[in-house]
Amino acid sequence: MVKRVILLSGDFTENMELFAPLHALQMLGIEVSTVCPGKKKGEKVSTAVHDFEQWQTYTEKQGHQLTLNASWEEVFQTYKEYDGLWIPGGRAPEYLRMNPEVLEVANYFKESGKPLAAICHGPQILVACGGLQGRKLTAYPAQEIEVKLAGAEWVKTDFDQAIVDGNIVTGPAWSANPAVLKHFIELLGVKICF
Repeated sequence: MVKRVILLSGDFTENMELFAPLHALQMLGIEVSTVCPGKKKGEKVSTAVHDFEQWQTYTEKQGHQLTLNASWEEVFQTYKEYDGLWIPGGRAPEYLRMNPEVLEVANYFKESGKPLAAICHGPQILVACGGLQGRKLTAYPAQEIEVKLAGAEWVKTDFDQAIVDGNIVTGPAWSANPAVLKHFIELLGVKICF
């Protein structure tokens, strides 16, 4: 049976946190619906490339465009039929978290026990959902305060590591994609045999 995942995006989602999991999940035969609230199938989102150069924070440049393969309206009507949710970071979560439908979907996956991955700034959406008391999360380090204020336990980790707490997998940046993907596909019940 084919697994189905929602990949939530928005303009200026982090390029690597969108395309790397999209391609990896598709390569494994997982059906991925790329969606953005307010946009329809065939429309595009612009991504952002975040990198560490010489300043105290990361820089941002425009990345690739993603052509959405599903409409938000349709996926929102059927989100409970999906097996998992992937929330990439970048700037998109800061405004997506203000959308009640986004919070409804994220909260459903958080509470249902179905796999949910949130990377970099993606946990901003989980914080906006609430109900994180006792959960262990990581995210981009600037979110430590938000995570703690939401009642979750902040876990400091290397940028290439992931934290798993039940059905939730979190990572601090795009360099954690391999670790987050590994745990996410295990939670989906996908087995890779060599």
